Amino acid sequence: MPLKADLDAIDWKILRELQGDGRMTNVELSSRVGISAPPCLRRVKRLEESGIIRGYRALLDAPALGLDVVAFCLVGLHHQADAELRTFAERTRGWPIVRDAWMVSGESDFLLHCVASDLGAFQTFVIEELTSTPNVDTVRTALTIRRVKDEGLVAFKA
Repeated sequence: MPLKADLDAIDWKILRELQGDGRMTNVELSSRVGISAPPCLRRVKRLEESGIIRGYRALLDAPALGLDVVAFCLVGLHHQADAELRTFAERTRGWPIVRDAWMVSGESDFLLHCVASDLGAFQTFVIEELTSTPNVDTVRTALTIRRVKDEGLVAFKA
């Protein structure tokens, strides 16, 4: 698969370090990747401006905030025309319980990552919101037991 960006070894090191800790200072980052601070900052800015670095965020502990239920919903639609797919995708943006949504191939059309305060809140969402949404045909849910891996989205070669 061809790389869509012109990145050298230093850029890859920067991406690896920032994916692990996006709050480190530029001085710390430059030390870790082996270059001085000014060119490191220029590289980070270039990676941000090119869209390779999309942003920074805090990773929150959902159970510590009273959000104890994590579940996935596989949603199948009656019709998969582009307009219907776009309509459903837009609707997911208005559901606070849905934290991440993917259009997928296979037996389902969408995969929704949901986080709720309790099982009742999740069930209410599934029954009153999700299954009653126009064009929704099937909803299969999977409640999680525990997270067993939590890595950044991009894997790096050693």
